[in-house]
Amino acid sequence: MSSIEDKYERLLDLLRTLNKVVVAYSGGVDSTFLLKASLDALGPERTLAVTADSETYPERERDEAVALAAELGAPHEVIHTSELDIPGYAENTSNRCYFCKNSLFDHLIPIAKAKGYDHVVFGAIADDLGEHRPGLKAAHERGVRAPLLEAGMTKAEIRHLSRKFGLRTWDKPSFACLSSRIPYGETITKEKLSMIDRAEHFLIQLGFRQVRVRQHGNMARIEVPFEQLSAVVAVAETVTAKLNEIGYTYVSLDLRGYRSGSMNEALN
Repeated sequence: MSSIEDKYERLLDLLRTLNKVVVAYSGGVDSTFLLKASLDALGPERTLAVTADSETYPERERDEAVALAAELGAPHEVIHTSELDIPGYAENTSNRCYFCKNSLFDHLIPIAKAKGYDHVVFGAIADDLGEHRPGLKAAHERGVRAPLLEAGMTKAEIRHLSRKFGLRTWDKPSFACLSSRIPYGETITKEKLSMIDRAEHFLIQLGFRQVRVRQHGNMARIEVPFEQLSAVVAVAETVTAKLNEIGYTYVSLDLRGYRSGSMNEALN
């Protein structure tokens, strides 16, 4: 079995074969680690980070991505996109992420070609193979590479090495686009995304780092790690008042706690 260090060397070797890369960069745990590895393997002259700023991507996440790229010394561009303009996206079918990733690559591939980069890479990891990830299909169809996945790197290994390398994202909570808070089949709108963003931002300000506000019609279903359920109950009145102000009639707390991709449970 390969050690974590062996996997990282395999990752660097793989990136070197790609020569010049555009990194699809969100500022999350995985894409930040991939950007760090690309800089280690290729240097800033052969690495370009590109962040897509849209209505599904909170401003706080974009600002952190900009700051992190600067800390790493990576060339970085922010482009503006709109998932809601993508045909098939707002209808929110179970393969919504396919449309999103395909559109992202529609933006990144021309950037790479125009600027002389050989490949577009993104931060899919080994853990993604066991989950509902339509975006992987889009990447495969477009020839976009997933070096972390190809090197067999898991989330736990990426967090371990991120900490070793001094990346402050090593313990950053997992994040997915705001559309993932809306049940499949319910139309995605800017108003819904804004409500979710404001509600989650409020809970983050209260100290809940890993949090999801899942929107079911006029009800907000809050997910935090199981061990923090009592902490939400302790501020229930404050939370309810704020989420009512945002526009939710009902506020509930999911007793199973936070689960990544909990909306996919309905697919089963």
